[in-house]
Amino acid sequence: MSEAVSGTRIIDVEAVAVPVRDQDRALCFYVDKLGFEVRRDVPMAEGGRWIQVAPRAATTTIALVAAGDGTPVGLETGITFTTSDAAADHADLLARGVPVDELLRWPGVPPMFAFYDEDGNGLKIIETA
Repeated sequence: MSEAVSGTRIIDVEAVAVPVRDQDRALCFYVDKLGFEVRRDVPMAEGGRWIQVAPRAATTTIALVAAGDGTPVGLETGITFTTSDAAADHADLLARGVPVDELLRWPGVPPMFAFYDEDGNGLKIIETA
C-alpha cells in the first residue's frame, strides 16, 4: 500500500488579486505613488491584461485585476505591507495625495495605518523592527 500525501506541495504565495476599475490608473498609483515595480504586464485574451506589481524586495505580488460586471471594488483587501518607518510612510503618502487613516500607536503594538488606492480598496502598512 502506498503512503498518502498529507498535504500539497505549495511553497509560497505568488499574488493577491485586487479588483480595479481601470488597470492603467491603478498601475500608475501602485508604481508612482507607492514605488512598486512592475513584475508582469502581459496581454490576455479579448483585450485583457495580467498585471502584477510589488515592492522591490517582496516575493508576493499584487495582481491588478480588471473588475468585470458585478465585481465590487473598494474592498477591504486584508493586505498588510511592512515598513521600517510607518510615520515617514504615512507622511509621504499623505503628501502624495493618497487617502490615509490616522497613524495608530498603542503600547506594545507596532505603529500602523490604513490607506486606500484609487478605487477605494483598503490596504494597511505596519512597522517592523
